[in-house]
Amino acid sequence: MDCLNCTSKNCRTTEACHAQKFDAAELVQTYHLPENVKIIQAAARLVDNGRAGTLSRLQEVIEFSGSMNFKRIGIAYCYGMEAEAALITTIFRESGFKLYPVSCTTGGFKQSEINTASKIDKVSCNPLAQASQLNNESVDFTLTIGLCLGHDILFNQYINSYTSTLVVKDRVHDHNPLAAFSVPNEIN
Repeated sequence: MDCLNCTSKNCRTTEACHAQKFDAAELVQTYHLPENVKIIQAAARLVDNGRAGTLSRLQEVIEFSGSMNFKRIGIAYCYGMEAEAALITTIFRESGFKLYPVSCTTGGFKQSEINTASKIDKVSCNPLAQASQLNNESVDFTLTIGLCLGHDILFNQYINSYTSTLVVKDRVHDHNPLAAFSVPNEIN
């Protein structure tokens, strides 16, 4: 399947694509599982009936969290974005949620302890400890804020709660990766 090279775009008119390699009936059944119905309905309330594009991502996350009846929210953040994480934590607390912000340096491990190929003895990011700590806090939902590429993959692999990214790290473009597409020759 290569949706970018499709000329018919039939799927946008509720017709199935002949290139799909999944069982559509099985997926519909999966959408109807109770744990998925609630997510689908909460997400739909954010975009249906003309609401798409009317809320910031932060507003969407707060409203979605309320719709899902989340109470305990984890924040897995990069220590370089601690000020932003503190502000986000305050906003969520003022919205009635209990917050558990955990820095990427939790545990104080040396880089050489985490990565045996490293000779650096400075503190290492520790996404497995972030996930473990938030799992032990029994959070309902976790937001990631600026985790490094690779660290975010490990974190997502080990966290037990629903998880979404609020801020993606892009140091070059002030954490807006789409800005790279407007810079000539940057992508090559």
